[in-house]
Amino acid sequence: MDKKSFKVWKRPIPDSHLYEYRVLGSYNDVTPRQFFNVQLDTEYRKTWDALVIKLEVVDRDVSTGSEVVHWATHFPYPMYSRDYVYVRRYDVDPENNLMVLVSRAVQHPRVPETQEFVRVHSYESKMVIRPHKSFDENGFDYLLTYSDDPQTAFPRYCVNWMVSSGMPDFLEKLHSATLRAKNLEVGIFDYASVIKSSDANRQSSQERLGGEKSHKGGSGQIYA
Repeated sequence: MDKKSFKVWKRPIPDSHLYEYRVLGSYNDVTPRQFFNVQLDTEYRKTWDALVIKLEVVDRDVSTGSEVVHWATHFPYPMYSRDYVYVRRYDVDPENNLMVLVSRAVQHPRVPETQEFVRVHSYESKMVIRPHKSFDENGFDYLLTYSDDPQTAFPRYCVNWMVSSGMPDFLEKLHSATLRAKNLEVGIFDYASVIKSSDANRQSSQERLGGEKSHKGGSGQIYA
């Protein structure tokens, strides 16, 4: 798929009916820091992603910055809703001018499986953001690699829909949400600054950026 602001490739995963997807995109009207922060802020995502049913950080390791997230999302009718439990790590590398966000499915005792959702046990998402100039100037490229096993053999029309409609729709919503954050219409955590702080100050330094509608609690995601 070749769109104005991104390209998408897929390749079969050996010995399965699944695909791995790779997205290469670029934006020139928002900063890397804003794009990075919007993807990590779970509370904010609940306001712009209508597919979200639940999204919360259930555990974290202050020493490493790892966070365990529970995410439940609607799937196209007539499929049941799915939920994911995944650990995520994120980092900012000023020396190489990169931002990185990686997630993968895990098990966690605080989030047992229920009959409410179909649990997705296989899930990986890796994003690298490379600024054109700096973290706080407009313009960057990003590379997203993604795969999961939704616990069903999708009909071909479902796969085609998710790639041709679902993924572009999500990326457009993500971009719009980042523009809103840029214009300070909402307040979001500055995760990039939190990373730079010491481990002892990691949580206490999580302050919202601008906006009168700043919300409390939670810490955050993506694409998932």
